[in-house]
Amino acid sequence: MQHVLRTIHTVAIVLLASLGSPPVTAQNYPSKPIRLIVPYAPGGCPGSRRGGWCWGGDGAMTPGLWHWTQRWLAIAIVLLASLGSPPVAAQNYPSKPIRLIVPYAPGGGNDTLSRAIGQKLTQSLGQPLVVDNRAGSGGVIGADIVAKAAPDGYTLLMASSELAVSVSLIATLPYDPLRDFAPVARVGETSYLLVVHPSLSAKSVAELIALAKARPGQLNYASAGVGSPLHLAAELFKWMTGTNLVQVTYKGGAPAVTATLAGETQVVFGSVTTTLQLAKAGRVRALAVTSAKRSPLVPDLPTVAEAGVPGYELVNWYGVLAPARTPKVIVSRLASELAQIMALPDIRERALQNQGIEAVASTTEEFAAVLKNEVAKWRKLTKAIGIRAE
Repeated sequence: MQHVLRTIHTVAIVLLASLGSPPVTAQNYPSKPIRLIVPYAPGGCPGSRRGGWCWGGDGAMTPGLWHWTQRWLAIAIVLLASLGSPPVAAQNYPSKPIRLIVPYAPGGGNDTLSRAIGQKLTQSLGQPLVVDNRAGSGGVIGADIVAKAAPDGYTLLMASSELAVSVSLIATLPYDPLRDFAPVARVGETSYLLVVHPSLSAKSVAELIALAKARPGQLNYASAGVGSPLHLAAELFKWMTGTNLVQVTYKGGAPAVTATLAGETQVVFGSVTTTLQLAKAGRVRALAVTSAKRSPLVPDLPTVAEAGVPGYELVNWYGVLAPARTPKVIVSRLASELAQIMALPDIRERALQNQGIEAVASTTEEFAAVLKNEVAKWRKLTKAIGIRAE
C-alpha cells in the first residue's frame, strides 16, 4: 500500500509541474501540417454518430430528438427577441405624413378640433397631419376606413361617442368598436343643456318630471334623429325618471332647437353652443346640464344629476383611435403628444369658446375604459327601451 501511495504522489507532482509550464512543443504549436481523421466514407454529412433516435447522425439516418429541439429552441429565441424590441419602423415613427380621418362633414366639433390638434401635431412630430373628412352613415364610413387600415400609425380616427352607440343601433356594423380599434387618447367632451319653451310652467328638473308624470304622452321633445345625442339624452332621461315624453324628429340639432323656440315642441336637449345664448336671451329656459360636473360655460346651472336624477350623465366625447394591433410604442408616442397639446391654454380656450368643447388630456388606459363603459351603457339602454336605427 505504501508503494502505491508513493507512486501516486510522484505522478501527481509530475502532472502539476507539467500544468504549470506548457511543454516546448505546445508553445510552438503548430509547427507542421495537421491531419483531421473522418471515420466515414466520402460524401457523408457531419455527425458524431451514424444515427440514432436522440443524436441524429452523418446523414444516413434522419436527425434525432436533439437536433429537433435545437432547431425549435433557436426559433423561439428569435421570436422572443423580436417581441422584446419594437420594429425599426415603429422606432422611427413618424417618417411620412399622417392621415386623421374625421367621419363627419367639415365644420362640426370633430372637424374643428381635429384641425386645431393637427396643427400642433405637425409641429411636434415633424411630419404633416392631414385631416381627411369622410362623412356618411353616421360616421360608419370613416370609422370603417380606419378599422381596415394598416396598423402602422399613419391612419387615425377622430371619433365621437357615436362610435360607442352605433354598435347597439346598427345590426350590420362592419367593425367592432372594442375589437377593431386601439384607443389612443380622449381629447375632449361637450355637454348638452336641458331646455324648455318659456310657456312651460316647469322651472326646474324636478318640476319638469312632475309635470311630465301628470301629463303622460302630452309633452313633446325635439330630436335630431334616432341615435343622435339629442335623442339619446331624452331617452335616457325618460328611462331614469319614468316619464313619457314623445319624440318629434327633425333633420339636425339646429332645426330641433328651432322647433322648440317656435313652440312646436316643449323640450329639447340642445348643445351648449346652440342653446346657451338663446337661454341668456330668455327665448328658452335652461334647467340643467347633462354632464357629470357643471360646465365652465354655465357654472351656475346644476347638472341633471344634481337637480334630481342621480347618476344621469350624457356627454359627447371626442377621442383619437388607431387600427387594432398598432404597436404600443406608436400609441404611447401619440398619447403623450396629445396630452401635451390638450393642456395648452390656447387649445383649451379655442375649443371651449368656439365649440363648447372641454379639453381632456387622458391616458390610453383611461380612454379604453371610457369606450368600454360607453358601449356597455348604451347596449343596456337601447335593449331596455327597444330602439334601433331607422
